[in-house]
Amino acid sequence: MFFSRKPAPMPEKGKALPGRDTPIPTAETHFVSGRPLKAERPEGYEEIVLGMGCFWGVERIFWQMDGVWLTQAGYAGGETPNPTYEETCTGETGHTEVVRVIYDPAKVSTSTVLKAFWEGHDPTQGMRQGNDVGTQYRSAIFTTTQEQLDAARASRDTYEKALGESGRGQITTEIGMLDKFYHAEDYHQQYLAKNPNGYCGIGGTGVSCPMPTGVSA
Repeated sequence: MFFSRKPAPMPEKGKALPGRDTPIPTAETHFVSGRPLKAERPEGYEEIVLGMGCFWGVERIFWQMDGVWLTQAGYAGGETPNPTYEETCTGETGHTEVVRVIYDPAKVSTSTVLKAFWEGHDPTQGMRQGNDVGTQYRSAIFTTTQEQLDAARASRDTYEKALGESGRGQITTEIGMLDKFYHAEDYHQQYLAKNPNGYCGIGGTGVSCPMPTGVSA
């Protein structure tokens, strides 16, 4: 995004920036679909929150996916409530840039969403993604159901084996249940639809992710 080079360590527990009690302003509608950005998730749909580096390119991957109903750029994984982009970029909120993906499991499976996640970036880089360096660019999967969590862990193990066979290192992706998701500012939402020639920063390893069998997702 801005090729920011921040120190790698996460902030110590209890020492993150204080943030604020109220959400920061964001867009009213999704620039691509026209749906209300904060629309209620339809009954039977699922959501998962994914960090793959700069959220501009990540969001485009998923709004283009058949079966995805809504995407939202935001922040998750840290302590600071309702952080701003500038605060997140200091590395002192603990958050990483993420995209909330709401999808219809009758049209696209969790396994398909996870496969796009693994293949869309390099999950072995720790606190960076390519030229974007800092805790806010770390790879992460934040799930909302136990089934998603099981699928994420199983797919990680399978993909790590494939990456190892190609000479790459271990996966550093943070995987856990979602605590809180905070919307990013208006200009970050669907950024590459508004700015088609804007910076993307997303690139995979070129290694295919063989999804595990026997996981209900």
